[in-house]
Amino acid sequence: MSGLSVPIPAGAFAPPASWELLSPQYDPWDPIRSLQQYGQHTLTSVELTVTHLCNMRCEHCAVGDSLTHTEQPHLPLDVIFRRLDEITHLETISITGGEPTFRMETVRDIIIPILKYARSRGLRSQLNSNVTLDFDRYEMIAPYLDVMHISFNYTEASDFHQVGFARSGRNVRETTTQKLYEQMIDNAQRLSKGGLFVSAESMINYRTVGKITEIHQLIVEMGCKRHEVHPMYPSSFAANLPVVSRDEMREAVEQLLDHRDPNIWMLFGTLPFYSCGTNEAEHTLVKRLASTPNVTVRNDPDGRNRVNVNMFSGDVYVTDFASIPSFGNVIDQSLEDIFMRWQNHPMQQAVNCHCPAASCCGPNLLVSDMYYKGIDFMKRKAIP
Repeated sequence: MSGLSVPIPAGAFAPPASWELLSPQYDPWDPIRSLQQYGQHTLTSVELTVTHLCNMRCEHCAVGDSLTHTEQPHLPLDVIFRRLDEITHLETISITGGEPTFRMETVRDIIIPILKYARSRGLRSQLNSNVTLDFDRYEMIAPYLDVMHISFNYTEASDFHQVGFARSGRNVRETTTQKLYEQMIDNAQRLSKGGLFVSAESMINYRTVGKITEIHQLIVEMGCKRHEVHPMYPSSFAANLPVVSRDEMREAVEQLLDHRDPNIWMLFGTLPFYSCGTNEAEHTLVKRLASTPNVTVRNDPDGRNRVNVNMFSGDVYVTDFASIPSFGNVIDQSLEDIFMRWQNHPMQQAVNCHCPAASCCGPNLLVSDMYYKGIDFMKRKAIP
């Protein structure tokens, strides 16, 4: 592991002392919280797309088709803040791209003002970044940020080269990607040592399924406080990649539970396994996940308590995965109005189940279509 840079003082990026720490007991991005509190899905989270630029072209990227080489002007921040002000129960803001930190102008003029706005309202914030660039830009952001969310699907630099630049359309030298890989690890370590909550996400896919525990160990060594694990589903940019079976997914999760560091929060998401399922092996795994300390399964926020706002066009989207066009625009519509229109849409109603016994919101549209076509989850119940 790399570690050549000047260390950051411990606690330099720690959250305000008065704030409740993120933990398996407190995950404000999970839609189950607002569902339990308000009795229905409620808009509590907004994701903002602040760039379509990126220095990488990861083969599994959910938004790879929208990446560009030039940037259009952003909407005025006042427009965005006015719409955020209108949301009664807003709890979290996420910033995504592209690589949000690709341009220093975006860091200075867009990201930091958004994070300061979040702090002023007592909102938790997350930045989705590959942290491969110079540390200065992350150091500028860290004092105002709650979660640095990184993607980590590698055991060595050669993995990083193959996964991260597979769709670049040009020949990127391995010596170049080696340096980026080392810088990514060094940046993550320094942010972690400074007290920032670094959460590393790994995909279960054809490249990682046999070495997910090795990836986990590297994430632990980087000092990350959480390891997120999600199956990779063949959609959008990743539509043509090989698919792992449900049995392979289940075995990978079981391996992680067998070999994980019990001191790190393990968060699973979009798993196609449910308490109401009839597959015995999957049902056993679901019960194990529910009973293992420091392990959680997050319900998918998209369209349940979260919408995404494109900060260039103002278009609002309700899911990253399903092929659903923009559902409205912040220029002339409130986010709560757009969200409620989606809640009443037949596509959302088709997966609008909730099992209190399992604290489960059921499958998202993509998982339902892939594995449970024709299954009405509203008629199923958790199996003891």
